Amino acid sequence: MLSKNTVKFIKSLHQKKYRSEAERFFVEGEKSVVEVLNSDFLTELLLVTDDFQQKYPDLIRSYSGELLNVTRHQLEQVGLYQSNDSALAVVRMKANEAFVPDPKELVLALDEVRDPGNLGTIIRIADWFGISKLLFSPQTAEFYNPKVIQATMGSFTRVKFFYEDLEEALSRWQLPVYGAFLDGENIHSLANPLPGVIVMGNESKGISAEVEKWVSKKVTIPGFGKAESLNVAIATAILCDNFKRLLGS
Repeated sequence: MLSKNTVKFIKSLHQKKYRSEAERFFVEGEKSVVEVLNSDFLTELLLVTDDFQQKYPDLIRSYSGELLNVTRHQLEQVGLYQSNDSALAVVRMKANEAFVPDPKELVLALDEVRDPGNLGTIIRIADWFGISKLLFSPQTAEFYNPKVIQATMGSFTRVKFFYEDLEEALSRWQLPVYGAFLDGENIHSLANPLPGVIVMGNESKGISAEVEKWVSKKVTIPGFGKAESLNVAIATAILCDNFKRLLGS
C-alpha cells in the first residue's frame, strides 16, 4: 500500500535540496525504469502497475528492494509525468569520485551547461557515440534533476560522470584539450587529432576565460546560414561525430 509518508518522500525528491539530503532520486516511465533496474544503480523502492508487472515478470522477480503495486493515477500524483501507466523507481545516488583520465579515450567536459534538457540530451549523445566518461563543472546542471534523467532516455545508466573544478582538473592532465569556439579551427579541416578532452561551454557565454587558458586547440563548426550559433547539445553531437570519425573509432 502506498502510504502518505511514501508519497511525501517521493514528492520531496522533486527538489534538489531534498534529493541531496536523502542522496536519492527518482526515475519514471517504462523505458527509464527498465534501464535503471538493469544497471548498477541501486533501486530501493519500486512502484509498478499491473501492466508493468505482467510485461516484466523476470525483472520483477530479480528485484530485491521494496515493491509496491499502484495505479496509474497514483504514479501520476507522485511523479512529474502527466501520463505514466508503468512504473516509478526511487534510486540511490552514486558517490562523486575523483576523475582519472585514460589517454586512449575521448572525454566530454561541460563548462557551466546549466539547462537540464541540454545536459540530458548531451548525456544521451555521449552514450550514442560511446563516450562513457563526462566531466562537469560544479555550476553545470545537476545530473539527478528529473528533467535531466528524462532527457537521457536511459543513457544516464551507461555513463560515468564527475563534478570537478575544470580549471584545476585540466591543469594537471597531460592531454589534448579541444574547446568549442566560434573563432576556432574548422573541425572539418582538423588533422590527426589525438584522444583527449572536448570542452563545451555555457549556453550563452561559451567557455569561461579560466577554462579557455587550458584549451590547446580551439575548434568550430562551420556555418553556412545566418544563425549566430548552435544549441550546445546540437554542437556537441556534431563535434562528437567528427572526432569519432577522425579518430577512426
